[in-house]
Amino acid sequence: MFDMPGVSPEIRAKAQLRIRKQVERISDILIFTQGAKPDANLKSADYRAFMLELIGDLRAEAELKSAQIEMQNVPPAVRVPFDPRRLSRVFFNLVGNATDVMLNGGKIFLRFQSSESEIVTEVEDTGPGIAPEIADKLFQPFTTHGKAHGTGLGLSICKKIIEDHGGKISVRSEAGRGAIFCFTLPLAK
Repeated sequence: MFDMPGVSPEIRAKAQLRIRKQVERISDILIFTQGAKPDANLKSADYRAFMLELIGDLRAEAELKSAQIEMQNVPPAVRVPFDPRRLSRVFFNLVGNATDVMLNGGKIFLRFQSSESEIVTEVEDTGPGIAPEIADKLFQPFTTHGKAHGTGLGLSICKKIIEDHGGKISVRSEAGRGAIFCFTLPLAK
């Protein structure tokens, strides 16, 4: 349908979104079953440059679901050892989850803070927050809640990727706010 002549831009966009979702599901299953060598592709690079390059793609992804992404501060220009492909996956999973639970669009806020030893990245959405019944098992495989689709592997993959980078990931939900995912990455030595 996506490639047929005479297809309206609306139908083409919907077909593209369906194709992308199916590829993501297949990728999730492959990543989960195959795993990856923890530090095989970690190369020290500028975190700010990485984020400024990635933000355009993240915004385009969010806009497909009428959501907006706002960077609340400029990412610090610090050197971090990371695999750009795998770390991008963390951001796409978190943004994808946020847009799936926000009805009628919404906003996603990115915040960055660094210390002498690590960088902290927060991803907050304006959705309903974390359901209490799944809060303690959110990063376990096949855990999903309130979504019509998905494998339940996205957050467990995020956890594995962040831990493979020597960091930690957590989530909190505060009254009147959406979910706030926070992850750390160690700075290059």
